[in-house]
Amino acid sequence: QVHLVESGGGLVQPGGSLRLSCAASGRTFSTYAMGWFRQAPGKEREFVCAISGSGAIKYYTDSVKGRFTISRDNAKNTVYLQMSSLKAEDTAVYYCAADKALAGFPKRNVEVWGQGTLVTVSS
Repeated sequence: QVHLVESGGGLVQPGGSLRLSCAASGRTFSTYAMGWFRQAPGKEREFVCAISGSGAIKYYTDSVKGRFTISRDNAKNTVYLQMSSLKAEDTAVYYCAADKALAGFPKRNVEVWGQGTLVTVSS
């Protein structure tokens, strides 16, 4: 089974940028679709973005389109979330996730979750 570990969270000012990383174990990383979710205090976990195993297909929730970019490096078993033009409302714990089916991500139907990394956008 794949195991996911997120890193890169921290404090950033509004308008700033941050890159999150998600390192995955296993020998079949490229066969998994990967994605990011986030959960703000008092709110449900929400879908942010996802990427197909090859990296050819990407999905984004409307609130992050044009600001966030998901990418992956299958040689490194790592998926990234590059965040720019950050807003206070982006503050949340960000979770990496993996599943065999890309289409399930918007509905939070994923097999494996990471432990989360906190992103705080504040002056």
